[in-house]
Amino acid sequence: MGGAARWGSLGRVALLAAVWGSSFLWIKLALRGFSPVEVALVRVALGAAVLLAIAGMRGARMPRGLRTWTHLTVAAFFNNALPYALFAFGEQSVDSNIAGVINATTPLWTLLLAVLVGSGVRLSVGQVAGLFLGFAGVLVILAPWRSAGAFGAGAAVITVAAFCYAVSYLYIERYLSGRGLDPIAMCGTQLLAATGLLALVLPFTGDVSVDPRPDALAAVAVLGMIGTGIAIALNFRLIVDDGAAVASSVTYLLPPVSALLGAVVLGEPFGLRMTAGIAVVLAGIALSRRKPAAAPAVEARGDDPGTLPTPTATGRSAPRARAGV
Repeated sequence: MGGAARWGSLGRVALLAAVWGSSFLWIKLALRGFSPVEVALVRVALGAAVLLAIAGMRGARMPRGLRTWTHLTVAAFFNNALPYALFAFGEQSVDSNIAGVINATTPLWTLLLAVLVGSGVRLSVGQVAGLFLGFAGVLVILAPWRSAGAFGAGAAVITVAAFCYAVSYLYIERYLSGRGLDPIAMCGTQLLAATGLLALVLPFTGDVSVDPRPDALAAVAVLGMIGTGIAIALNFRLIVDDGAAVASSVTYLLPPVSALLGAVVLGEPFGLRMTAGIAVVLAGIALSRRKPAAAPAVEARGDDPGTLPTPTATGRSAPRARAGV
């Protein structure tokens, strides 16, 4: 790769990291005027509109058939509707920077779940160490042993959201990958299904009220159109232009970006414990991604230059799991 191409690749990775890493900030700001379910609903609706418009301009064929749409709806529940709402619920009591770090555990949950469901994945000693190290880093940040620690219901809810992403990756790999679906069209229709699911739930949440504050309106618009819709399209282009291995490097930039934005914009604490915790989490992710010498890993197809991973509706490619929201 030449110098110009290398810098171009780094620029695309940095741009995507900035867009995804800022999602936790936009959620926090959007909650000033919207309920958690409203944030999730507007987000998926705007993201769907952007992606379906892009798919239409590309002349992409929309997914068809009851079976395909059933799988898309299940994927939408675990990949979008439920985790997006849970992140918004969690950030009512948890700082955005902590939400960003917990979200980074998604690839750890994905690897662990792949082993538990018998996907044929065998872990090396290094990968097992990476799992323990990654989760230990989160504990360092949450500090449950301190009275002023961040461990609580909000952190637990966000952890469930990260686990939902892991469930969705394995589901998408099994039931939607390899069907010849256009990635942008698939992501757009998946978000459309998530919009329908959240619209059905909203009247029963007991909190249907909008405070039309300019900052909340701007935040939810950016979160939906850019942080969800445009980000997925950017990730798709990054995979196509630079390969899945380069695209996966975004994972390591999301926690620092979310922590920095939380500190600068919202005045959230970013001290030594946060810095150490992020470093430990990222080290754990790096170790967990080192594949055993003689065993296929859960993300092996994403490293095959002859196979284009299919981006899911969070922008992450399946079966490669990346942290992001």
